[in-house]
Amino acid sequence: MRRLGLVTLVVPEYDEAIAYYTEVLGFHLREDTLLAPDGKRWVVLAPSPGAETCLLLARAVGERQRARVGDQTGGRVGFFLATDDFDADLARLTGAGVTLEEPPRTESYGRVVVFVDRYGNRWDLIQPTQGSASPPA
Repeated sequence: MRRLGLVTLVVPEYDEAIAYYTEVLGFHLREDTLLAPDGKRWVVLAPSPGAETCLLLARAVGERQRARVGDQTGGRVGFFLATDDFDADLARLTGAGVTLEEPPRTESYGRVVVFVDRYGNRWDLIQPTQGSASPPA
């Protein structure tokens, strides 16, 4: 095994989620294919055109999955967006109305800020310090 290809993100509805992640967070829609007559789709988003790891949007089906929307990681930061221009990406996100949980801060591993997406999932926007290890989980 060489890399992690997809990470599933459970959302209430496909089109609303596609609009949010592309228009607000700036992700790129890689694929949107109808899989079944019930509306199940294969929706893949990438944070950049060349990204290897992507999000697979999965529409919540049933009460158990609907209850997990926005809290798939038990309240922890579950998604980490790496950037090489922290200030520009932060300005774009806040300009698009993204909610920050705290002011940006500098840690030994880089500049970071925690934000919350439309559904309540917690994300880190992080610009790693050159040569630093990954942030602690």
